Amino acid sequence: MVSELRVAFHQQLQAIEGKIIQLFAFVSEDLAVATEALLNGDADAVQVISEREAVIDSVQRELEHVVNNQLALQAPVATDLRLVLSALRIVPELERSHDLVEHIAEHATHVLSDDLSPRARGLLQRMGDIGGEMWNRAADAWYQRDGAAAVALEERDDDLDSLHSAIMAELASGKMSLPVAMDMTLVARYYERLGDHAVNIARRVVYLAGGEPHPD
Repeated sequence: MVSELRVAFHQQLQAIEGKIIQLFAFVSEDLAVATEALLNGDADAVQVISEREAVIDSVQRELEHVVNNQLALQAPVATDLRLVLSALRIVPELERSHDLVEHIAEHATHVLSDDLSPRARGLLQRMGDIGGEMWNRAADAWYQRDGAAAVALEERDDDLDSLHSAIMAELASGKMSLPVAMDMTLVARYYERLGDHAVNIARRVVYLAGGEPHPD
């Protein structure tokens, strides 16, 4: 009976793992879609991403329910405990990150691509590219239990911060209308926060891989 319970428990852990990997994919894939929509005025992408957001919210509730049940019923230890605790911390980060992706896409509905200066377009594209790269790396770090990925992601986050500073200067140059500049100020902040969330997740993986938890 005990053996059957342990088998069922590890099946639950595998299911949790699969759901988390799915959430990583949603964030990285939709970030690319949102960036493309923003730069090319594709308002239809907003609906697709919004529908995915509803799925993510459902998955988050399901995961939190399963993880809390496993903590109560199985009293996991060692590697299993690290996984369930990491899941509880990482899933909200994933959900908040997809919220940011959705916010980026929403701006495609009221900012025309022609409203952006060529430099602003280039900087936003670069932020989207680096953000996507960071999220792919964060997903790999989780899957591979790569505790060293946090250092590399922190370096890429510095690049994202530099791009954020550059686009702030471009927006302050007066080359775009005030409403567009205000919108893009928010969008640039969303990209910056996405980088921060990717770094936070990579730091959580250090604990998952057997290291000490990163202080909040």
